[in-house]
Amino acid sequence: MLQTTCEMTRNVARVLAVSVAVMSLPALAQSVRTEKNMSLELANQIAATAVASCAASNYAVTATVVDRAGSIRAVQRADNAGPHTLGASLHNAYTSASAKNNTQAMMEASQKNPAAANLVHIPGYLLLGGGVPVRVGNEVIGAVGVGGAPGGHLDEACANAAIEKVKDQLK
Repeated sequence: MLQTTCEMTRNVARVLAVSVAVMSLPALAQSVRTEKNMSLELANQIAATAVASCAASNYAVTATVVDRAGSIRAVQRADNAGPHTLGASLHNAYTSASAKNNTQAMMEASQKNPAAANLVHIPGYLLLGGGVPVRVGNEVIGAVGVGGAPGGHLDEACANAAIEKVKDQLK
C-alpha cells in the first residue's frame, strides 16, 4: 500500500514530535549522573575549623565530616574531648547528610510533630543539634557534625563557623 505525500508528512511530523518529547525528558533518560563531592582537603579544613571554633569558647569537641552518602571523610577530636563525642559527631553528620537538613531543626520539628518523633528509630540518626549540611548551591555534598559542647546549639554554631570559613571553596 502506497502512502500519499500528505500521509508521509504526517507520519514524519509524528515521529519528530515523539523524538522531541523523549529528548526533552530530564534526568529520566540519563543513566549516568554527575555529582559534586568534597575533597579530603576540604573535609579536613571543615573538621579542623569546627574544632578550633569550639576550642575558642573552651569546648572540647569532636567534628566529623561525611560525604553525600554519609561515609566518613575526616574526623578531628580535640584534646580532652569525651569519648562519647566521636559517636555524637558522626551521627550528627550522618543525620544531616541523609536528611539534607540541620539536626537542630529536625529535633525541633520532631518535638512539635508526633509523627516525626519516629525519626529517632532510624539506625544512625541523632536528633540533637550539631549537624549541618555542606552545600554547593542547593546540592548537598556532605555534612559536618560536632559533638561535645554544652548544648547542641553550640555544636551547631561551631559547625556553621567552619562552613562559613570555607564558603569560597563551595562553588
